[in-house]
Amino acid sequence: MELGLIGLGKMGGNMRERIRRAGHTVIGYDRNPDVSDVGSLEELVSSLKGPRVVWVMVPAGAATQSTVDELAALLEPGDVVVDGGNSRWTDDEKHAVELGLKDIGFVDCGVSGGVWGLKNGYALMYGGADENVAKVQPVFDALKPEGDFGSVHAGKVGAGHFAKMVHNGIEYAMMQAYAEGWELLEAADSVTDVREIFRSWQEGTVIRSWLLDLAVNALDEDEHLEQLRGFAADSGEGRWTVEAAIDHAVPLPTITASLFARFSSRQDDSPQMKMIAALRNQFGGHAVEKNSK
Repeated sequence: MELGLIGLGKMGGNMRERIRRAGHTVIGYDRNPDVSDVGSLEELVSSLKGPRVVWVMVPAGAATQSTVDELAALLEPGDVVVDGGNSRWTDDEKHAVELGLKDIGFVDCGVSGGVWGLKNGYALMYGGADENVAKVQPVFDALKPEGDFGSVHAGKVGAGHFAKMVHNGIEYAMMQAYAEGWELLEAADSVTDVREIFRSWQEGTVIRSWLLDLAVNALDEDEHLEQLRGFAADSGEGRWTVEAAIDHAVPLPTITASLFARFSSRQDDSPQMKMIAALRNQFGGHAVEKNSK
């Protein structure tokens, strides 16, 4: 089949290549002319035969909204737009209504796989009506990992990105657990080789995972992570997961704590820790460290 692909960054560029390797035609557009196949969205749409499928891989929010708005003016009834970025599921519902007014289909797709997806395939979680999903299915089949798993029609519009959001929330918590365990091992005088402990866990343990494999890779490159600053951003999906938990009255203490740990990583001199130090000094006479500034 033919596919229009908008956004050819780290994910989109590799996705274009994987789909092409499966024998499909991909016409890509990016604001960077060095990687783009065409010079504009208009040229992209005119290069595709109807009914068209156009996959959007741009940042969530304003960039996705403006792209959907432009496509709504360019596409025709029976065409389908796929949002494969990390959009909030509530935006999907809005986009489906906007495009539906012009009889243009909409599918949301959560994509996981990162820079490894070209080789290993991408885990896909998509939402939308059966008839729209069917038009995109050959692309889903090309992108997914080999085997029976790694791809799911999660439900109605918004379900794909909701599932990806929860996936990322779980990812936050798993990474936080590995990080806390690593720090504790590094702090223990009796432990002499933390990196090899992590490596030993890769076989035969209940905590082995791809994230553990990646942690070992990182420790091989920098054994004590001395080259890194303890700062971690959040993509937004962790926040959305916690917000959705509040809306649905579902307790998520572990994922919520891992999100807040990201926030604390951005504080060189934590105000909260200042208050804790002050209180410990007040009630117990515990020593405090004075700020040199």
